[in-house]
Amino acid sequence: MYILNDMVIENQNSRDVDLADILGTNWPTHAGAAAMILNKNKTSMESNSNDEEPPTSLNPLPIAVKEEPLSHTISDYHRLNEVPGTELAIGSLVEVSDSGVCGDVYGVIRWIGISPGISKNVLVGIELEDDPLLKNLTPSDGTYNSVRLFMCHPGRAMFVAPDRCKTDRRFTDVDTYNLGSKVAKNHEIKFSVEACHSIFGSVPPLRIHSSDELQKMCGKFKGIQGHHNSCYLDATLFSMFTFTSVFDSILYRSPGPKDIRNYKDVQRVLRDEIVNPLRKQLFVRSDRVMKLRELLDQLSSVSGLTCEEKDPEEFLNSLLSQIMRVEPFLKLSSGQDSYFYQLFVDKDEKLTLPTVQQLFEQSFHSSNIKLKEVPSCFIIQMPRFGKSYKMYPRIVPSQVLDVTDIIENSPRQCSLCGKVAEFECNECFGSLQAGSGLECTAFCEKCLKTFHMHPKRMNHVQKKIFIPNDFRNMADHMTVPRVYLELFSVVCIETSHYVAFVKAGSGPDAPWCFFDSMADRKGEQNGYNIPEMTCVPELTQWLSDEGARSINEISPNDKVLPEHAKRIFCDAYMCLYQSTDTMMYH
Repeated sequence: MYILNDMVIENQNSRDVDLADILGTNWPTHAGAAAMILNKNKTSMESNSNDEEPPTSLNPLPIAVKEEPLSHTISDYHRLNEVPGTELAIGSLVEVSDSGVCGDVYGVIRWIGISPGISKNVLVGIELEDDPLLKNLTPSDGTYNSVRLFMCHPGRAMFVAPDRCKTDRRFTDVDTYNLGSKVAKNHEIKFSVEACHSIFGSVPPLRIHSSDELQKMCGKFKGIQGHHNSCYLDATLFSMFTFTSVFDSILYRSPGPKDIRNYKDVQRVLRDEIVNPLRKQLFVRSDRVMKLRELLDQLSSVSGLTCEEKDPEEFLNSLLSQIMRVEPFLKLSSGQDSYFYQLFVDKDEKLTLPTVQQLFEQSFHSSNIKLKEVPSCFIIQMPRFGKSYKMYPRIVPSQVLDVTDIIENSPRQCSLCGKVAEFECNECFGSLQAGSGLECTAFCEKCLKTFHMHPKRMNHVQKKIFIPNDFRNMADHMTVPRVYLELFSVVCIETSHYVAFVKAGSGPDAPWCFFDSMADRKGEQNGYNIPEMTCVPELTQWLSDEGARSINEISPNDKVLPEHAKRIFCDAYMCLYQSTDTMMYH
């Protein structure tokens, strides 16, 4: 390997080497007497007996050489969870300083272990944040002596001795970087970040009742601090836990026989180091989130969660499905279960400013499926493909989602007279005479016959709607209830960067905030991101039917839309809804 100033790039062994051994008979002629002595020594060595001492070298210099590695396998390496005698462990954010090679470099510990051989040295494998300065130093992809110890992008791995790495000072509670002799004495640059201690027990979500109250809580260093392509996870976690308890069963469910061995580790980090500090202090430092990212990366099939750009659904699949084994929120009549629902619709040119409600009903109608039960949480992905193509330039997130007509075996209302519906006609979808959307497909027996006397509808095929016996007996004395879900977050994306609008409470009057985990930055390559929460008091009005229509007519050009209006209408990626009635039972 190459060893430069005690820094190891790929594992090799170094030794003191004689220049004469390396150059042999190729000693340069202009070296003079040294060449003659070298040749003489070589001749003498060939004629000496085995018990004679070889001549002493003229140039014993400690330089690094590249040797052929010994043949080892992964079983020869004894893996450790932490560096003995230190607080460094797998997932720790560290820095390695060596100005003689490439300056300070930063990364996360991905592997710790004892290398094979006589020395039995402890070795630390680090996945670096950046690799440009290491391209000339035999970069690694997590392979050491031809043995794969961990996976990462080529050029991002560095293997060092434990004394070469220390905790990344950018993420300590109070720390400074001394600029050295080039500046005046006592001149320092502070890279201090708010303290972020683990908080144990049960901490309820925040409840805010007014925009003024929310405004006082907002500002910089609020929310989850972003780091190294983490915005997809930051925006999603902030949406899931800050102001709602719909996902809280993840935090407290005891492990079962089918859960993975590390279930409690993931749950503890998520609850005690991320969710509880977020709710109690309204700030989570990025090294806490990195612990979760590292666990997800190691324990799920989704790779690259510690460094690559990902989408929220990849994170949710890793956390909810593969690791925490959360029961799927959506149980479909097709027999499938899911955690989120992708809207698949044919573009309707008549819809200039569609709502999520309209697209939602179109999608369920075209797929001819229903939900078996009312979900506690409904995550809807907008009709877009990839990060760039959007089917509609603007979409209005509906503040409430009416799911009455997609619940299987649930009472429905006749679209004409309002009584209990007994039949469904999917071919009447979109009929202006009977209303719009899925509600216009339900009829009582009398209205069904009357409405389908028209020649254009005589050949429609209907099917009976199941009516629970208890409800049938009371139908004449009550109104058919409608089932609504409440919008509590909209995750948005623009140029691969995720942000979120989150409702700071429940009910129609609850205020909204905008969250960006990387709103600002302190320093350049060696700096850190600054998260920010911003109160958006206008959002409720913008999302109303009248407000959305007004702002759409006044600002036909996206560039002249207010900043937050543009993000919510043009960049919506995922809408999160909750049922305040059923979430308490999940």
